[in-house]
Amino acid sequence: MAYHNITTSLENNILTIWIDRPEKLNALNKVTLDELHDLLATTKENNDVLLIVITGSGTKSFVAGADISEFADFAYEEGKALSADGHDKVFNYIENYPKPVIAAINGFALGGGLELAMACHIRLASLNAKMGLPEVSLGVIPGYGGTQRLAQLVGKGKAMELIMTTNMVSAEEGLKLGLVNQICEQEELLDNAYKLGGKILKNSPNAISCAIKAINALYKDGEDGLKREIEEFGNCFGTPEFIEGTTAFMEKRKADFKSVRS
Repeated sequence: MAYHNITTSLENNILTIWIDRPEKLNALNKVTLDELHDLLATTKENNDVLLIVITGSGTKSFVAGADISEFADFAYEEGKALSADGHDKVFNYIENYPKPVIAAINGFALGGGLELAMACHIRLASLNAKMGLPEVSLGVIPGYGGTQRLAQLVGKGKAMELIMTTNMVSAEEGLKLGLVNQICEQEELLDNAYKLGGKILKNSPNAISCAIKAINALYKDGEDGLKREIEEFGNCFGTPEFIEGTTAFMEKRKADFKSVRS
């Protein structure tokens, strides 16, 4: 599939995805969401890709929101389908992705843009980042997981405040709230994301995938997080990566998970 609204690069097992609609401040439209899903689905089985960084092209915006012109005339059923399709194809898909996904927030992350960042496993923000969910000013609510993930990250009361007021959050405030993991100068953003990614990739990809599933289970209705942890803990045993990791520990050397990766 030829992509029109995203660009990519692959280096050191890290795939960087740029949302690339600078004339629209990288706003998400249906084509962009479809392209993201296709790329992520293809990448899931690509053993050369062990970690993903998602960012926005240019210096002004990560993703400035959804492309409102596409749904301004929607009625109930169309709006409901729009939200469900986005959850399924991109936002829940990223949250449950078996490989780590880091959001590198460079500039505006508003509406669907912040929802995209919150679906990622880890968030880094440049000091010029501005984050918020302005949907209620348009007569609608966040529809791509924003009401749920914002509350999980910053707490119910603060999520209520931010959504109801549509106030934007700076990088510094986002760090204090737990909305982002790290902040830095914009020119350092991708390097910091790659540095963090490199630290992650020193460890067992299989164990990291199991950890993602176990942590996510805490936030899923009807799922017992501790039971899922027990299951995923068991899933690590007997694997080549487990054998390499425990053997390296007993031999007092660093584990080389690349040597046993299929």
